[in-house]
Amino acid sequence: MTEETMLALDGVTLAFGPKLIQRDISLEVRRGSIFAIMGGSGCGKSTLLKSMIGLLRPTTGRFSVQGEDYWAATPARRDVINHRFGVLFQSGALWSSMTLGENVALPMQMLTQLAPDTIRRMVELKLGFVGLSEAIDLMPSEISGGMRKRAGLARALSLDPDILFFDEPSAGLDPITSARLDDLILNLRDGLGATIVIVSHELPSLFRIADAGIFLDARSKTPIAHGSPAQLRDHCTDPQVHAFMTREREQGDNNP
Repeated sequence: MTEETMLALDGVTLAFGPKLIQRDISLEVRRGSIFAIMGGSGCGKSTLLKSMIGLLRPTTGRFSVQGEDYWAATPARRDVINHRFGVLFQSGALWSSMTLGENVALPMQMLTQLAPDTIRRMVELKLGFVGLSEAIDLMPSEISGGMRKRAGLARALSLDPDILFFDEPSAGLDPITSARLDDLILNLRDGLGATIVIVSHELPSLFRIADAGIFLDARSKTPIAHGSPAQLRDHCTDPQVHAFMTREREQGDNNP
């Protein structure tokens, strides 16, 4: 990881009309880091992620990508920036009427001039990276939830983005499948040099992969802590943060 700032928010407020979601959000995501957006239910984690991928314009504040003001750019320039982003949505968001290969190929077909045989080879490479090369012609309904997450990850990689956004990638997965997905995410950072922003409430995954983060508070509607999950667990004195970051440990202590 370098000290280069890839993404930055400065004094951002997010709202839907009069409904305030979060205010005074400031953060920096360094190149090659895995940055976690943390907090309890309803605090605005996914809303913040949507804003960072260009789906929700902040009410106030600045969002920049490598120093370039995203919302001050022209729509054409924002499209160029968006092509640097890969997104894995919580459900995988695969097209149910398409095979896995067709799902992964779609961004390349829509946004590049690559020949069909080249696209096919690229699809095979992306699915191979996530361990699904033999499932290229299967439909989403024919595979498990964990495989659908991996297929969604392959599609997120289709345009070779250098910035990846994951919304609850481990949600609904068993511990073994979740750990395998964590390994894939670490490989993306270490092998491809990707910068990753992840929304998650899964503590084992957060402690294993995230090296920086922000904690959003639902009551005050402001960020109340910054740091890696381990730093927040071991050093943050805010009772809400402490309860969130130690909940599984305390549950384990109370089990007979």
